[in-house]
Amino acid sequence: MNTVRTAVIGTGYLGKYHVDKFAVLSQSKLVAICDIDANHTEELSEKYSVNATHDYRSLINQVDAVSIATPTPLHAEIAKFFLNHNIHVLIEKPITTTVEEADELIQLAKKNKLILQVGHLERFNPALQSVHSLLCKPRFIESQRLAPFKLRGSDVSVILDLMIHDIDIVLSLVNSSIAEIRATGSSVLTPLIDIANARIEFDNGCVASVTASRINSTSERRLRIFQNDGYFNIDMHRNLCHIRRKAETEMFPGVPNIELEEKLCEKGDALKEEINAFLNAIIHQTPPTVSGQAARDALAVAMKISTIIADNNAKYT
Repeated sequence: MNTVRTAVIGTGYLGKYHVDKFAVLSQSKLVAICDIDANHTEELSEKYSVNATHDYRSLINQVDAVSIATPTPLHAEIAKFFLNHNIHVLIEKPITTTVEEADELIQLAKKNKLILQVGHLERFNPALQSVHSLLCKPRFIESQRLAPFKLRGSDVSVILDLMIHDIDIVLSLVNSSIAEIRATGSSVLTPLIDIANARIEFDNGCVASVTASRINSTSERRLRIFQNDGYFNIDMHRNLCHIRRKAETEMFPGVPNIELEEKLCEKGDALKEEINAFLNAIIHQTPPTVSGQAARDALAVAMKISTIIADNNAKYT
């Protein structure tokens, strides 16, 4: 298989960008788009000359793979349908609303030997990718994901909306189980948690401090990583990375110089890279970059953080 017959389910804010990428990538033959709202599909259907439907079940025998960009509560039902019909699935984050639903999808994909990839887009951030090969056994990770308030996404807490990106990145970098989580958070503009911090301690000694806010005046997406041979300050918003590492030369006998490096990456197209990786995983039968299991683990930690914050808030209210 060199070309994958594809369809996009859900063509709202995120879905329309998925349609754009699937329509232009050479490995994809975009067959159809699907949304219950015809207003979302009409313009895209005409622009790319593809069929539009309001019923995803009608796509059976027409496609090899689908991208699901519907509201999260619909993820499990739709993904389960396609996996049961031997169709590969790319699904937006978070993978599902519960860990149990995620486990079911993972088992279905494994049973039917299908690709299940989840849209944790920041894994494809150019600044992070530019230093990924240099990251080894981090000792401390600090992430900050701050954004102004937007109505979109406010139907879930900031933990599931924003923090889950960094939880996924941290788990992918630290090859160890979690020993303890401490967390605090507060609702400010919505009934849900709008600002939160979690301290995650791992069995191997690594500690991660993860902060997310959707009440900030400006946007910031920053990752700071400390490891034995250096320090990485990754600005994922501006695609910039500052690196401080031990040099081979010495400033004093026995004291190495500090090597300074700045990487300014091209903006790139993270969504295109994500979808390209999904298609290549199908064609070459290789593991997806962000597997269902990885997304499930990030969801489990996010849910644990949410529970800890809820318990703490109830205790001190």
